[in-house]
Amino acid sequence: MVKMKVKEITEVLEKMAPLALQEDYDNAGLLFGDPDAEVTGALVSLDLTPEVMMEAAGKKAGLVISHHPFIFGGIKKIISGSSRHTILSTAMTYGINIYAIHTNLDNSLNGLNRFVCEKLGLKDCRILAPKKGLLSKLVTFCPVDHAGKVRDALFGAGAGHIGNYDSCSYNLEGVGTFRASEQANPYVGGKNVLHREPEVRIEVIFPCYLEDTLIRAMKSVHPYEEPAYDIYPLANRFDSAGAGMTGRFDAPLPAGEFLALVKSVLGIPVIRHTGCNMPVHKVALSTGAGAFLIPEALRTGADAFLTSDLKYHDFVEAGARLHLADIGHYESEQWVKELISEVLIQKFPNFAVSISEKEENPVKYF
Repeated sequence: MVKMKVKEITEVLEKMAPLALQEDYDNAGLLFGDPDAEVTGALVSLDLTPEVMMEAAGKKAGLVISHHPFIFGGIKKIISGSSRHTILSTAMTYGINIYAIHTNLDNSLNGLNRFVCEKLGLKDCRILAPKKGLLSKLVTFCPVDHAGKVRDALFGAGAGHIGNYDSCSYNLEGVGTFRASEQANPYVGGKNVLHREPEVRIEVIFPCYLEDTLIRAMKSVHPYEEPAYDIYPLANRFDSAGAGMTGRFDAPLPAGEFLALVKSVLGIPVIRHTGCNMPVHKVALSTGAGAFLIPEALRTGADAFLTSDLKYHDFVEAGARLHLADIGHYESEQWVKELISEVLIQKFPNFAVSISEKEENPVKYF
C-alpha cells in the first residue's frame, strides 16, 4: 500500500492548473485537511456530496478531489442535517482531506476544455478568450560569462515561453558600474572603488504567478552578491490561459452529423440548439456555464459553440450565425473525473486513484 503526502498530489494538480488561474469568485485548492497528511488513496468526483464522502470513507481514500468546491462563498452556519455538516463531520471522523480544482482547471491550457475538445476529435486547440494581466517581464544584468547559466535557470523555472516556442529571451551587451562598500563581498572589483563590468542585459517573459520561483532560480546561479533586476507588468494576452477553447475538425461536418457526434461521444441524451444549418468546421467549447463567451465564439469565427446553462435569449442572439448548443452542465464537466485520474495515475502509477461511483446527474430527463 503506497502512502503519499497530500501536498505531493496537489502539487501535480497545481502544476497543471495553477491556483493563480482561478477566478476571483472561486475557492479552489485544499479546503479541509493537512497538506502534510499521508494518504493511501484519492477519490475523484465532479461534486462533493455526503454520498461521495461516505464512498471515500468506505474505500479508505484519505483525499477527495472534486471539481466544484463544496465551500463556495460565505458560510455563516454549519448545522446538523445540512450537507456541509455531513461532509465535514465525515471528513473529520475518517481523516479525509478535501481539495477542489475548479476555474483554475477551466482556465488552464491543458485543462478540462482541451480534454473534451480532444475527445470530440478537434485539432489545433487554442484558448478561446486568453487572459490579460497574467504576464510580466523580468530584466536582469550579469557578467557576460555567466549569462548562459542565468538564462538556463530562468528557463528551467518557467520563463521564456511564447506560444509554441520556449527558451525565448532578449540579450543586450553593455557596461554596468558599481562601487562596493566596506561591508560588501564583491564578486568582481574592489571595495570603495568604482568598477566597470561588461554585462549582458537579459529579458524574459513569464506568468506573474512564477515571480518568486524565478527570482530564487536567478539568485541561485547569479554570481553577484546583490543581483540587479526589474519586474515589469505586461498588458499582453496570455495565450496559454483563459476561458474556453477552440478547435477544428479535419473536414467540415454537416450540422446533423456534428450534433450526433457530440451526443454519441459525450453521452448526452438531449441537446438544445439553434436551427443553424451551415456545416461545422471550427468549434468553440466551454464546459460548464459559458454563455458569457458567445461573443468570443463569434469573434473567432467559430461555426459552433458548445456550452451549458443557456437562456432563451442566448439562442435568440445567436440566431443563424452560430450553432449554439446546450450540452448540459453535468454532461460537459463529468469528464473532469477521467482527466484528473489519468493525470495522477500517470504520475503515480502505484498510488490508488479511483473515480466516484456514487454521484449522478442531478438533472433528469423525461
